[in-house]
Amino acid sequence: MTINKILVVDDSPTERYSMQEVLTRNGYQVVTAESGEDAIAKSKSERPDLILMDVVMPGMNGYQATRTIARDATTCSIPIIMCTSKSQETDKIWGMRQGALDYLTKPVDHQALLERIRAIG
Repeated sequence: MTINKILVVDDSPTERYSMQEVLTRNGYQVVTAESGEDAIAKSKSERPDLILMDVVMPGMNGYQATRTIARDATTCSIPIIMCTSKSQETDKIWGMRQGALDYLTKPVDHQALLERIRAIG
């Protein structure tokens, strides 16, 4: 599977911009969403190759959005990496149980993120 288009989901404009800059500079096409609901809609309309999902967001959180995307027949094949400030082992286990493929804590090490993306692709 080749990763070309990445959906970055985060309610923080600064985080979205930072991730978008790094990914674009490394040749990826980036689409952004600022909520769990927006992430679900864009996962269907944009058909990204990968989703980078924040957890703590107003409204639907990243765990709920990940679970919805992972269980929907039209989006279940899209890998999700959670990128969040929630760093407890129980948070990571819960994220993986919701359908995440990987889990990174903030501040995200951009080099580690790029390596994980290459490993998936």
